[in-house]
Amino acid sequence: MKPVFVVLCAALAAAFGTAHAATVLITGADRGLGLEFTRQYAVRGDTVIATCRHPEDAAELQALAAAKKTIVVERLDVTDDAGVRSLATKYHGKPIDVLVNNAGILGDHDGQMLGTFSRKGFHDVMDVNAFGPLVVSEAFRDNVVASKEKKIVAVTSGRMASISGAADQPKRPYYYRMSKAAMNMGLQALGADLKSQGVAVAVVSPGVADTAMHVAFRADYGINNPAITPAQSVSGMIAVIDKLDQTQAVRGILNYDGTVIAW
Repeated sequence: MKPVFVVLCAALAAAFGTAHAATVLITGADRGLGLEFTRQYAVRGDTVIATCRHPEDAAELQALAAAKKTIVVERLDVTDDAGVRSLATKYHGKPIDVLVNNAGILGDHDGQMLGTFSRKGFHDVMDVNAFGPLVVSEAFRDNVVASKEKKIVAVTSGRMASISGAADQPKRPYYYRMSKAAMNMGLQALGADLKSQGVAVAVVSPGVADTAMHVAFRADYGINNPAITPAQSVSGMIAVIDKLDQTQAVRGILNYDGTVIAW
């Protein structure tokens, strides 16, 4: 006869796993917020398809996948259309409850400030941040439609992606801000097209999370905003995503703390 405590723990684990039994696909899962999304979704019992450009170099992600058998690591570069289509073909017919478009870049400081504009720098940032979520969402939309939760989200920026909040933020990276604002519009357009199929499409903001990107931002722009941990940021965003429906998706930028930032 098994001890009562063991039986109770097993019952609670089973119930918890059932409540959150979802399949989640995450881009840019090898570091920062993407790695933390992978960790937190896997810990609560979800199946995670964790994608990144160079899985062979993603030591932390590979170690996490070795410890959590519900994590599958896949190669995916959001700027490689053929690669995106190939992965979508591999997962043809598999429901994906939540698609998290997390991959993004800040871009070089020297090429996106007034007086240093670079056309190539602009295209590089826009390609990853604005077009990347579109091509991935397009490729996996049937997987999302076939799922129970039917959610597509993209990680944006908060006030730096808000047009209404741009006037009081001088000397910030032009292309990064533009790319995230463009992504916001792209996701809203996608939501309109997928609304009739029951899909909720939204953008979520991580707040000021202490990631490698934020460290680079502080160094390049000399701004020292108080930061939260990646774990706090992702925990908040997952709570927002859990409650996401079509009515909330169009309200604005959904911040990790449950507030809404105006477009």
